[in-house]
Amino acid sequence: MKFGFTVPNNFGVDDPADVVGLAVRAEELGFDSVWVNHHVLNVGYVWDRLGERPYHDALVTLTWMAARTSRVRLGTSVLVMPYLHPMVLAKELATLDRLSGGRLVVGLGVGSLPEENELLGVGYDDRGALSNEFIEVLNLLWTQSSADFDGTHYSFKGAVSSPKPLQQPRPPILIGGNRPPALRRVGRLADGWHPMMLSPDSVAKRLPVIRETAESAGRPGIPAEVSVRLAADKLTPALAAEYASVGVDELVISWNTGDVAEISDGLAAFAAEHGIGR
Repeated sequence: MKFGFTVPNNFGVDDPADVVGLAVRAEELGFDSVWVNHHVLNVGYVWDRLGERPYHDALVTLTWMAARTSRVRLGTSVLVMPYLHPMVLAKELATLDRLSGGRLVVGLGVGSLPEENELLGVGYDDRGALSNEFIEVLNLLWTQSSADFDGTHYSFKGAVSSPKPLQQPRPPILIGGNRPPALRRVGRLADGWHPMMLSPDSVAKRLPVIRETAESAGRPGIPAEVSVRLAADKLTPALAAEYASVGVDELVISWNTGDVAEISDGLAAFAAEHGIGR
């Protein structure tokens, strides 16, 4: 079993350097990956948690983490596609993949905060269809020398995006979410699945939907990666073994706090309990 850690860029830490320092600490302890959270505005449940305290930008934080680390994979848990533009994101992520030596893992989701969509001027009810096209556009821009696309939300001809990612044919794409549309999105368009807070039984019940969708789309072997995000205090070695038994490759832990010292101590204790870095 591999273990990842999600930094508290979403928990009001005043100095983003402290957030990055936790990623460095996780690498030193032997964790396999470090991840960032993504929202644009403090609204809805984000406002309820933070008020006006900082929610540091996902990709800027991840880039700083890439510069301060050398081994861990670098993940997004998850980028909310309707808040972004796929052409801009394709260039940003390809550049980051090259700067990091090919360590990027692209976690993507459709979002579940309608107040944020409204403020950003993007639709909420059609976010699933938009996100499907978004993934297709990313894939084309990363794998084609000149890309054409004719969809409802994006349409273009002869788009050249350079640089291409270092990883070939592209960085792995993992889809967040646990409802049937998200599971089918994994099967049709992505490489792996990155749900939150699902039990081993819940993971096992949903995996057949992904596999059947992938088989129907001519994509056997998908999901190639299953990465489940959990609260650190919920995970024991016995439970980690249960996740492994149902096909989970990686468990990504997080702390429900912005207390940097508490998280640093927790990382060390967690690593010792689960034999990380031995």
